[in-house]
Amino acid sequence: QVQLVESGGGVVQAGGSLRLSCTASTRTFSSYTMGWFRQVPGKEREFVASISWTRRTPYYADSVKGRFTISRDNAKNTVYLQMNNLRPEDTAVYSCAANLGGVSTGVSAYDYWGQGTQVTVSS
Repeated sequence: QVQLVESGGGVVQAGGSLRLSCTASTRTFSSYTMGWFRQVPGKEREFVASISWTRRTPYYADSVKGRFTISRDNAKNTVYLQMNNLRPEDTAVYSCAANLGGVSTGVSAYDYWGQGTQVTVSS
């Protein structure tokens, strides 16, 4: 069982930045593909970004490409999501997820999920 704990959410004005962190409770963190997803009430969970265990294949949703950067520090069991030039439509609960497969945009591909952290972008 892998436990994931997110942090770094908050309230920011449009155009601002936030960095989310997700720390995993597993000694084999470096074996997992990690992803970030977001969800707003009444809508399905949406893929944001994913990074493989080799860190060579980051993948982004078109809506965040060029503004968000996913990275990982395997020595710290942590994956990050740097979010720049935030927009009101980025407001959501952001969750990290882990899977032992390759990079994927699908919710069902991920085996473990964090509780999420709220990001609110005011206009």
